[in-house]
Amino acid sequence: MSSLARLHLKKDQERRLLAGHLWIYSNEVDTNVTPLKNLQPGQIVEISGGRDRWLGLGYANPNSLICARLITTQHGVKLNQELLQSRIAQALELRTRFYHKPWYRLVFGEADGLPGLVIDRYGDILVLQFSTAGMEQWQAWIVAALNSLLQPQAILLRNDIQIRELEGLSQHVLTIQGKIPDQVELEENGLKFLVSLQHGQKTGWFFDQRENRARLRRYVAGKRILDVFSYLGGWGISAAAWGAREVLCLDSSDAALTGVLENAARNACKKQIRVQKGDVFDLLKQLDKNGERFDVIILDPPAFIKRRKDLEQGIEAYNRLNQLGLRLILPGGILVSSSCSTLMTHELLLHTVQKAARRNGQALQLLESGQQGLETVH
Repeated sequence: MSSLARLHLKKDQERRLLAGHLWIYSNEVDTNVTPLKNLQPGQIVEISGGRDRWLGLGYANPNSLICARLITTQHGVKLNQELLQSRIAQALELRTRFYHKPWYRLVFGEADGLPGLVIDRYGDILVLQFSTAGMEQWQAWIVAALNSLLQPQAILLRNDIQIRELEGLSQHVLTIQGKIPDQVELEENGLKFLVSLQHGQKTGWFFDQRENRARLRRYVAGKRILDVFSYLGGWGISAAAWGAREVLCLDSSDAALTGVLENAARNACKKQIRVQKGDVFDLLKQLDKNGERFDVIILDPPAFIKRRKDLEQGIEAYNRLNQLGLRLILPGGILVSSSCSTLMTHELLLHTVQKAARRNGQALQLLESGQQGLETVH
């Protein structure tokens, strides 16, 4: 007889899990049978559906809207260091199959069977981010597994994301092994970029856009490019290096735009790059007022939707951004529109961009749909 607590779902609420989803929302739980208040954040639980059907093992957090995350659907599996090391080893084998140099997202949360964990690899330095109480409790096991598999020189925790507050966790940036330099160099699609792992956005670099940036090459030669929310210039510098005649990068951060110019010089394309600092929405309005127009416009904003209650407001923000961007595009131009909001599905983003175009009296043709790259293969 198992000594683990049980998390019982309401009738017919197991369908998402049976289809491969890993999240369980609090309104899907039969709280008459499983009072969530009796569970502890990070507690390992058995999950069952209708007629007491066993669905798998996961960890719970009664204080979060996502009150549990599924780890395994296999009987007899134990949630221990051996399992974590096996999952990380599988992720490592997959990434090294596609990436021959050590700059990539090593672990991508749910996609690698490790919900709540992101690990980015910068050569001999690893950057870890724990977004859930359940995964954070296994930090020592995860670090031990990484040392066994990769022997990194240094490990940095970038636990300074807002979602941790929803899990009842503190925010912090902490070096737990070795020494982290002020900046590190990475290589992506044949280009070199300097990034700050301790002070940059998220875990320092957005590896999840690597494949999408590579696809930009076919659209930019000889063109005028607008890179909105440019950060360190991943999109804009790629465009310039691949033959764009002019690239304007917009961002609200002085540090980011300084990084754009440094990275442009690093890739011998500084003469094609201009930067402009300010509120991006205001800058787009001013560019329109000034009659500026571009062949390719890249919209890669931060997450406008961080919680379900922000959904309506966030959708409107994506709508306004795309509407402003589309006003600046030349006839026959290319729009690259992205979202990193989990609740903004592919279909919803497409609908939002279409709505923005209709408001402008424009027609769009979908050329390509991207995703978060090979990191999400599972």
